[in-house]
Amino acid sequence: MESENINALDEIHKGACMGIDALDFVMDKVEDDNLKEELTKQYNNYQEIAHKIEEIYPKYNNDEPHKTNAMNKVMTWYGVEMKTLTDKSNSKIAELLLNGINMGIIEGRKILNNKKIDEEVNSLISKYVTMQETAVENLKKYL
Repeated sequence: MESENINALDEIHKGACMGIDALDFVMDKVEDDNLKEELTKQYNNYQEIAHKIEEIYPKYNNDEPHKTNAMNKVMTWYGVEMKTLTDKSNSKIAELLLNGINMGIIEGRKILNNKKIDEEVNSLISKYVTMQETAVENLKKYL
C-alpha cells in the first residue's frame, strides 16, 4: 500500500505541475478577461494541490514528489506555441487545455478506481479530479 500511495501522489503531482506549466504558457496569449480569470483560478487550484502533495509526501517517502521533467516542459511549450501560432482564440486555447485536463481526469480516476491508497491520499486525488472536472465544465463555454 505504501508504494501505491507514493505512486499515486507522484502521478497527481506531475499532473498538477503540467497544468501549472501549460497555464503559464498560454496565459500571455489570452486576451479575454473572463477566460484569463478562469485560468487564474485553475492555476491557483493546481498550485494548491501541488502544495498539499508536498506537505503530505514526507509521510510516505523521504524524497520529493516527482515533477515534470525538462523535456515534457519543452514539449508542452512547443505544442502550445505551434497550435496557437495562427489561432489564439478562446476556442483554441480552451481546446488545448481541455485535452490536457481530460488526461489528468483519466489518470486520477484510474488511481481512484484501481489503487489501494490511504484515505488522505484518496481525498486529495478526489479533490484533484473534481477540480479538473469543474475546469472542463467552465472551459466548455469558450469552445
